[in-house]
Amino acid sequence: MKTLKGLVSALTLAAGLVSGASFANAAEYTLTISSWTPPTAGMNSDMWPRLTAMIEEATGGRVTAQVKYGLASPPAQLDLVQDGAADMSWIFHGYNPGRFSVTKLVELPGYAANSADLSARYWNVHQKYLEAAGEHRGVKLIGLMVHGPGQVHTSDPVQSLDDVKGLKLRIGGGVASDVGEAIGVTGIHVSAPKVYETLASHAADGTLMSIEGRKGFNLVEVAPNMFEMPGGFYRASFALIMNEDKFNAMPADIQEALNGVFGEKASRMAGEVWDEIDVIGRDLTIATPGNAIVLASEADQATFKGLSADIVAKVIAEISAKGIDANAAFAILENGE
Repeated sequence: MKTLKGLVSALTLAAGLVSGASFANAAEYTLTISSWTPPTAGMNSDMWPRLTAMIEEATGGRVTAQVKYGLASPPAQLDLVQDGAADMSWIFHGYNPGRFSVTKLVELPGYAANSADLSARYWNVHQKYLEAAGEHRGVKLIGLMVHGPGQVHTSDPVQSLDDVKGLKLRIGGGVASDVGEAIGVTGIHVSAPKVYETLASHAADGTLMSIEGRKGFNLVEVAPNMFEMPGGFYRASFALIMNEDKFNAMPADIQEALNGVFGEKASRMAGEVWDEIDVIGRDLTIATPGNAIVLASEADQATFKGLSADIVAKVIAEISAKGIDANAAFAILENGE
């Protein structure tokens, strides 16, 4: 039976590769995707290939895409796409704090939804409430996503929130910065691609990051200990973006086909990938000698819930001050519609 299943899987994969190759050969447009994480990271190994396959299928192979690395630093991806040096990319909103603020709403700790559902809700909430802020001006927004619950990963064992206090933790930005301050750590702001060298050089004691990073950024080697808070210490907000001129230059029927892929559909797919690669990161941690996962105690969970309430109130107040119904948007993110 295993042999038969393996044969079917191999044939299915081969058929997909042949189909993809045929699409690529027949494509009228090849979109350049800029990505800032390593090829092994889940967004590159899984998300971009899936989105490319969706684009090829929707356009009958007239449009395809290819990923290129090293075109710009993570914070520069927005300008890269806006200027047309790349056709598409993905951005972490926390790397551009002067530009993005309403996106912090989805980064709040405590959301129970998985990344697929939360990403789909995020897209709809953005269209209904957050788009009015105009924070993605200059590029075509084609998807929104969140990674799984962000956790504390450290070189030395951590058994409680008290053990976390005073540590130097790498923090990406956004709500994670507020969380770091609340739990009493010293935040070191470093982009994700540099987290391994930051921890390996002992410039930080650990990092706030999703579980996926244990594989994608080799945290199992430099941060073998994970302190897990149910629901996460935070989530992270990302956008999939496209150059507006590139999109507008395409024929109307291709634009229509692409718009059928972009939006909620692309957002949910990206969230599904995050859910899958978080499982991979957890499984790798369990399977790697010397690695350990410690679940926060009920007392620590209660303490963090109190700290979280203050962060939630602060972010909702910030967004409400922009004339956006942040409470209504938050309720949808939390409970769905």
